[in-house]
Amino acid sequence: MPEQDETAPSSQHTKALEPIRGRRRDRRRDRNDPSAGGEEIPLTPFGGLRNHLGYLTPLQEDQIDQIHKNSMKILKDFGIKVLSQEVRDHLKSLGCLVDDDTMMVRADEDFIMAHIATAPAEFSLTPRNPDRKLTFGGNHVNFGLVSGPPNVSDRVRGRRPSQYQDFKDLICLGQSLHHIHCYGNQTAATNDLNVHTRHLDSMLTTLICSDKVTSCMSVGRERVTDAVHMVAIARGLSLETMADTPGAMTNINVNSPRVLDVEMSDAALAMAEMGQAVIVTPFTLMGAMAPVSLPAALAQQNAEALFVIALIQSWRPGTPVIYGGFTSNVDMKTGAPAFGTPENTLTNLATGQLCRRYRLPYRSSGCSASNVPDAQAAYETQMSLWGAIFGGANLIYHSAGWMEGGLVASYEKVMLDGDMLEGFAKMLAPIDFAPAEFAMDAIGEVEPGGHFFGHAHTLERYKSAFFAPMLSDWQNFENWQANGSLSAYDRAEEKWKTALKTFTPPQIDPSISEALSDYVTRRKAEIGNRPL
Repeated sequence: MPEQDETAPSSQHTKALEPIRGRRRDRRRDRNDPSAGGEEIPLTPFGGLRNHLGYLTPLQEDQIDQIHKNSMKILKDFGIKVLSQEVRDHLKSLGCLVDDDTMMVRADEDFIMAHIATAPAEFSLTPRNPDRKLTFGGNHVNFGLVSGPPNVSDRVRGRRPSQYQDFKDLICLGQSLHHIHCYGNQTAATNDLNVHTRHLDSMLTTLICSDKVTSCMSVGRERVTDAVHMVAIARGLSLETMADTPGAMTNINVNSPRVLDVEMSDAALAMAEMGQAVIVTPFTLMGAMAPVSLPAALAQQNAEALFVIALIQSWRPGTPVIYGGFTSNVDMKTGAPAFGTPENTLTNLATGQLCRRYRLPYRSSGCSASNVPDAQAAYETQMSLWGAIFGGANLIYHSAGWMEGGLVASYEKVMLDGDMLEGFAKMLAPIDFAPAEFAMDAIGEVEPGGHFFGHAHTLERYKSAFFAPMLSDWQNFENWQANGSLSAYDRAEEKWKTALKTFTPPQIDPSISEALSDYVTRRKAEIGNRPL
């Protein structure tokens, strides 16, 4: 990628501070205006989701044992290729078998199990708004926005390489949706910004336009260090204090099969030194980066994840970590990644069983390989989300907006998936069994063959009795037709425009926003122009 002009990112400091405002207009009259919108978005309160319904468990105990034993055999007999000399030296000092010529590291079960035992079974992350604090582990469920695509799409402007403004728009949409609880490493690539400093502009924008938990770009030590410094500034804390009350996370990938590169290990260990959370996610697509059989893929995923988690714990015991599962399959006709498949759903469920065995928080994903926000996108995302939620995932990446197997972040799909997450939140909420909820008076007072529409029990509850979707249209056909025959795609387009048109950034102390901008300015001067 060619180095970008410095003039673009330098202008983003002030842009990040500007709210997105304007008059609301009817979508049908302003079809070519990407900012035109309609009615405001009804949303349920933020956060606090817990899975009270339980888990689905496709694996028997002896099958979990088999996966564990094969994972340990992979690590002991085959090993992991570790590209960092520093990491190899560290592991060698702890008794692992290291071959520097091949860069292969072999570890036995005692090493792995002793170190993963020091990882916390549950931990919390606190962003600049302490009311947005999230807990990972147990039966807690947290949804994250789409993360990482190099492209974006919307109905007005089509599919295109993502730019800084798209990144900012997606941050604002994520802030607007109450059941988007956190952000991944980046909502979409900022292809118009300088490759060496874009992480600074991205984090500045995130911290100004959102007050939710966010992630750091995980490419190397420098980027995560800058990000953690900025989160500490936003919280008004020193780095030392934030190590005791973490507020940032990053996701690193193992380059499956069985390679840990320098940038990923550097980022993970830098986060550990600062006491921040690390998600360890092998990228195991069956048929490409893992064998085609599900037990083998799970064993490889398990070996890779546990090896890196053990490494992190050996570097700094007690570092908050999350076991990431991302095992799906490829289409064997084309080699293209496939998501939301039965195999993907099963691995989401099974990985939860493995995480509970090791007492580790669990990250999964809500993904689709569809090229447009159509029925395929909906059922694939729904399939993967069901597997993630009922597999016991505590953090579900890519819960809204992910398309084309991760190549595109879709504005319309953010809203369509956001409505789905609202539905899951309603389903996960405990059922109220207070005596009045049995409505015995109403049942006795309504005559056989009558109705409950006008009864006091109904009138007291009708506004909040049922889930009120953001996008579903339950009008009869004639009324739907008279009101423009809008599809879910149409309504999603209207809703993202509305969200951006009415968006107001959360309050932030002016001295903190100034300190963040000053940090970015200073770091850009220090980084300067480097060769790629």
